[in-house]
Amino acid sequence: MHPVVAAVTDRIRERSRSLRESYLTDIAEAAAEGPVRTGLSCTNLAHDYASATDDEKLILRSSVRAANIGIVTAYNDVLSAHAPYRHYPEQIKQALAEQGHVAQVASGVPAMCDGVTQGQSGMEMSLFSRDVIALSTAVALSHQVFDGALMLGICDKIVPGLLMAALRFGHLPCVFVPSGPMHSGISNQEKAKVRQAYARGDVDDEELLKSEMGSYHSEGTCTFYGTANSNQMLMEIMGLQLPGSSFVPPGGNLRRLLTAEAASVVTRITALEAGYLPVGQVIDERSMVNAMVGLLATGGSTNHSIHLVAIARMAGILIDWQDMADLSEVVPLLTRMYPNGSADVNAFHEAGGMPFLIRELLDAGMLHGDVRTILGEGLQQWCQMPYEDDKGQLAWKAVAAESGDLTVLAPAHAPFLREGGMKLVSGNLGRAMMKVSAVPDDRWVIEAPAKVFTDQQQVLDAYRAGDLNQDVIVVVKGQGPRANGMPELHQLTPALTNLQEQGYRVALVTDGRLSGASGKVPAAIHLCPEALTDGPVHAVRDGDMICLDGHKGLLQVVTPGFEQRLTEEVRAPLDVSASRKGNGRELFQGFRMLAGPADQGAISLGWE
Repeated sequence: MHPVVAAVTDRIRERSRSLRESYLTDIAEAAAEGPVRTGLSCTNLAHDYASATDDEKLILRSSVRAANIGIVTAYNDVLSAHAPYRHYPEQIKQALAEQGHVAQVASGVPAMCDGVTQGQSGMEMSLFSRDVIALSTAVALSHQVFDGALMLGICDKIVPGLLMAALRFGHLPCVFVPSGPMHSGISNQEKAKVRQAYARGDVDDEELLKSEMGSYHSEGTCTFYGTANSNQMLMEIMGLQLPGSSFVPPGGNLRRLLTAEAASVVTRITALEAGYLPVGQVIDERSMVNAMVGLLATGGSTNHSIHLVAIARMAGILIDWQDMADLSEVVPLLTRMYPNGSADVNAFHEAGGMPFLIRELLDAGMLHGDVRTILGEGLQQWCQMPYEDDKGQLAWKAVAAESGDLTVLAPAHAPFLREGGMKLVSGNLGRAMMKVSAVPDDRWVIEAPAKVFTDQQQVLDAYRAGDLNQDVIVVVKGQGPRANGMPELHQLTPALTNLQEQGYRVALVTDGRLSGASGKVPAAIHLCPEALTDGPVHAVRDGDMICLDGHKGLLQVVTPGFEQRLTEEVRAPLDVSASRKGNGRELFQGFRMLAGPADQGAISLGWE
């Protein structure tokens, strides 16, 4: 084990000791009661069995070894990634019936598409939806008639929400079930070029829509390496999803075999079996460190600098950005997927995918191999690739010794970068995350005057007017979780990329988000404290010189007298709604009032 990985793990374990012991005591007490279904009243059970088939009723009533598995599904056909789930419940029920078990759809959970809401008022509900999903999942599991759970979810806030709730019911075993990516469409570089051309006004709406539909064209996960596919990587490397299953495309027989096997696996680890393994014991300090290592080694979504903190907390584990920063100093970057390269997740999978990545990280001492997984002890089993054998059965084989494409997937001894894809930057503006895996080396350090905005549309208007044709650090404040739900600001990427390609030194600083598809422009995001809570960014003015240094981990206003200004200036109320249209902000504020203040845990964004 690499000494830094071991030290970070020990630090997390010690920091979490009291909270983790309390959590394990809670789930042990829940498990000691045995399957709750056996202790429910006849009326309770009759309600649960009422809609079951006659065969299912017979199994549930007569077999003490029969498991009842709850399916929590995020199916809708707004999300291309989730559209294949429409058929999963019946596939799962059939597979389990053949083994003498029963499955019930416990609940559907909300699942919004960030691609549809990007740049619109609905995006202000996006991050908040994670906690709504967690609560919805908890409602589903609260029926107490299930021996285990299957989680059907892929995209941005959905997997974190599902896992947070699963850990709240940590005495139940839980398996995540993917559906796989859509086939590759037009290249990501071509898509980005058309977006930049549109930002310049060189192409019209029709040409842009044609390009976008050439990229997002069918059922399956979007193929760039954003938050959705980072979720899939995390579920595998944490041992919650079958080996090599994340990026098998939908529709084929191999995908159906993997779905049936996932259903079978969860029945083998319920409290009805000798191999009982609840999800609260699968996820521990070691698996959370493995998750952070996987995120860094793949240049994954910065959204997980928030989500992993919240997920860990649900398991009684305390992690923070400093843990990620320390790991990033030693974890090598082993993948190049868009926006960190030209390839997509299909090319990554073909090159060896998750089994190759996990084997390389294990061999380099970057991962804890002795963790618990849904298949029992040890992560070594995740170094295998699934396939359909000549009898039409599911089988696994060891991943190839060499990468199938060294431009996409590198061995640990020859990485793309010797350090991870994410940096913690801090200074007199607070703390922020910077995704460096996609940023050219000569752009890791930017010092330039600020242009200050409170809305991304203001930035785009300034760009079109030529007001940003200079070296500039664009500061977009009033985009934090308390202000408007911390929306992603991807509409800025094409314009800022154009400025960068014109030769200007450009960066973005914001208390909002960019997530996994941040592009090549250096950006300090998730800045906290946010402007609305008197974060220092509230005092930044046009012309203030800001230094963003990814090498030194620095985010600093270098204008003389800035610190004095912070102590003396009386701040006017921040107006974060002047240039907005639609009711997204009002919806967010209304939900927040119903739920209660964020600092009391209603909106558990992770750092609070």
